Amino acid sequence: MPSLKDLRNRISSVQATRKITKAMQMVAAAKLRRAQEAAEAARPYAERMEAVLTNLAAGMTGQDEAPKLMVGTGKDDVHLLVVATADRGLCGAFNTAIVKLAREHARRLTGEGKTVKILCVGKKGADQLKRLFPQSMVGVIDMSGTKKIGFSNANEIAERVLGMFDAGEFDVATLFYSEFGSVISQVPTAQQLIPAHVPEAGEAGEADADAGAYEYEPEESEILATLLPRNISVQIFKGLLENAASEQGARMTAMDNATRNAGDMIDKLTLQYNRSRQAQITKELIEIISGAEAL
Repeated sequence: MPSLKDLRNRISSVQATRKITKAMQMVAAAKLRRAQEAAEAARPYAERMEAVLTNLAAGMTGQDEAPKLMVGTGKDDVHLLVVATADRGLCGAFNTAIVKLAREHARRLTGEGKTVKILCVGKKGADQLKRLFPQSMVGVIDMSGTKKIGFSNANEIAERVLGMFDAGEFDVATLFYSEFGSVISQVPTAQQLIPAHVPEAGEAGEADADAGAYEYEPEESEILATLLPRNISVQIFKGLLENAASEQGARMTAMDNATRNAGDMIDKLTLQYNRSRQAQITKELIEIISGAEAL
């Protein structure tokens, strides 16, 4: 049975922890609004970029001069997994969910006899994947010093991926991130970057139904040579923004739950403290009365 001093110390410790979790919840809530606005603003641009590529790719189907970024190398033996997670913890299952999706994808590819390479954006994902696939890790991009994600950050990652592709280090690249739905809903997502994902005719939206009405100047191949590398930067930028919003949403929910649990623990410890204190007082009264009767 803990002493009264131990219970007081524990209550004080939990109260201090509750203050920290409450403060982190409020900070996450403040950051969430800005991150959510940035993620939602990037979606239309990324979707329209994909639509333009779909229209352009329709005129390049079957042509020998089609860019490698669109048609690939003709093989799918080596896969690069770009796993984007956070650099900090205390955000619930946010990092673990992304790593789980990447892990399942990597194991499936390995089971099919493919070679898997992993490039991590964020330390938390790297810490987990290093233990599972130490031989597959090709690099870790630390973004802990980045206060606000900009397009330049995504462009640096895209240049590294494109450099590896030009060097023939992989055939297919897939980006893993968490798509922001709401404060309580973040969906781990896998998006193919290389070769560029071109929706089938049935997948195209109504806005692209008249794709044949467009004529491009210069030729489609020249436009694609410029747009395809930029599209990789855009899609990575979108993924990073979605991750940032999802991280803050997950942290806000996790810290709210932690604050509630700390409050429940304080109530239980306070009740235990009061009972122990009352029992000690009763014991002392009994000893006084027994001593008085013995005289």
